[in-house]
Formats: sequence, structure tokens, C-alpha cells
Amino acid sequence: MSAPDSAAPHRAGVVALLGRPNAGKSTLLNRLLGEKLAIVTPRPQTTRSRILGILSRADAQLLIHDTPGLHGGEKVLNRAMNAIAEEAAFDCDVAVLLVDPAAGWRAEHADLLERLAARGTPVVLVATQCDRVDVQAAPWPPPESGAAAVTLRVSAKSGEGIEALIDAIVARLPESPPLYPEDELSDRSLRFLSAELIREAAFESLEQEIPYSLAVDVLEFDESRPDLVSIRANLLVERESQKPIAVGRKGAVIRDIGTRARQQIEKLIDRRVYLDLRVKVEPRWSRKPERLHSLGYH
Repeated sequence: MSAPDSAAPHRAGVVALLGRPNAGKSTLLNRLLGEKLAIVTPRPQTTRSRILGILSRADAQLLIHDTPGLHGGEKVLNRAMNAIAEEAAFDCDVAVLLVDPAAGWRAEHADLLERLAARGTPVVLVATQCDRVDVQAAPWPPPESGAAAVTLRVSAKSGEGIEALIDAIVARLPESPPLYPEDELSDRSLRFLSAELIREAAFESLEQEIPYSLAVDVLEFDESRPDLVSIRANLLVERESQKPIAVGRKGAVIRDIGTRARQQIEKLIDRRVYLDLRVKVEPRWSRKPERLHSLGYH
């Protein structure tokens, strides 16, 4: 990262990471922060809510929003996820539009870029996963992107281009003092972040379509002991037929999910964790807007 200019004004503002599912937004957020904040899986549409990560340095503070991937679909959950991404796109100071060049430039990229330009929002156009051979071979920037956007190549895996990306964002932020205490990493609670890590573990342990019918409801998050956090949570599924799959033979699957999740939560909070995780059938949870809100998908 280039050294901050002590004579330059301090800058701060909201940065939205935007793009299609599996464009690498969550992986990039974690790389920018140097911490695992957003969950990451190979499956598309893993991110369901706006996650704020706070990157503070001497000359700037970046409030970086990871967002759900823009995609089709008319289910209530899909519409809610798209609404979250749209709100972030048009309520930010700098938009970072992530594109997988190997997958190609899509109509939704062009549409979003045009609407951001109409608002006067600075856009940094980023080719992600540039460590991949197929991405390196793909042309960049795409001719359809126009000349207005700043274009970069980055790899969250190797770190290539990350410093240049941060500098490009900082240069386009408004002058402002820090908006959050410099030692804060996110505005999301440990309770919410723990629920996300449980959901990530479920995505890793379960196959086929079941993860898309899953949610995590944290019923209790007890921090009263200095050496131990006790968490009681339900893994929600929508159909009775899904419950035995999520539980597994003699409870093997739910134990595996619990072990994976507990280890990741302990890394996050730097304390021992007791996790009581059960599977509960809650029909149509993903079709109830008020339930989506109570689960943190807003």
C-alpha cells in the first residue's frame, strides 16, 4: 500500500462491492480487511445480506459493503437479496463493480454501470481472480464498459492489485473524518456473524440444493463467562424430508457442521465456544418478509 500523504485531507465514505453471484465479492472483502468477516463458499448466492467491513488507515476510512450477487429469480428471498444489492449500489460514495472476465460482460453489468454513471457515482471496474489462467487470457477491460470507469485487475488470493485498488478507492472518497472508531471491524454483531459462520459450515457439509433452503436462527448468545461463549442455535430447513439429511446418520452431519462452525467462531471471537446446534423444520421461512428481516437479511 502506498504511504499516506500526511498533508492530504482525510477521506471516508461508503464503498459497495457489486457484481454477479460468485464474482468474488466476499473473498475480496476479507482480503481488503485482512480478516475473515464474510463467509465464502464455492456455491453462488452464498451472501444474503449486506455485510459492512471497516478498513481504517491514517489517511482514510473505507466502509466496505459486501452485497448479494445480482441475479434473476422471483422468490421472496431472491427479491430481498437483489433489493439489498440495489440499495447498496445507489447509497454509496464509490462503487466497485466486480467482473469475472472469463464469464464475460453481461447485460446487468452494462445496466448497472449506466445507472451509476447517471447518478455521478465514481466506479472502479475490477477484473477478479486474475491469478486464474482463463481470466488472464480474457480481454480486459471489455469494450462495452466504456472509458469512464477506472479498470483494474486483482486477485484476492494472491494479493495482486489490492494496493492499487485501495488507492483508487481512497482517491474517490469524499473528504471526511473517520465515521467509526478505528478499532472497529464491522457494524454487525458477533451474534449475526456467528450465525453466518454456522451457515457457511452447513454449505460445506451438505450437498445439492439443501443449503439454499437453510437459515440459522441464533436463540441464545451468552457472553457472561470471560472464558467461554455459549451459543444455542437452530438450523432451519423448510421441509420434513430435509431434516434427516441435515441431521445425518446418527447425527453425523449436524455434528460435523457444529464442529466446523465452532472452530471458525472461536477464531473470530478469540474465545472458547460451546455450540448447541439443532435442526428445526420451519416451512416457507424464505417466503416470509418479516422472517427474513428477523434472521438479519436486510
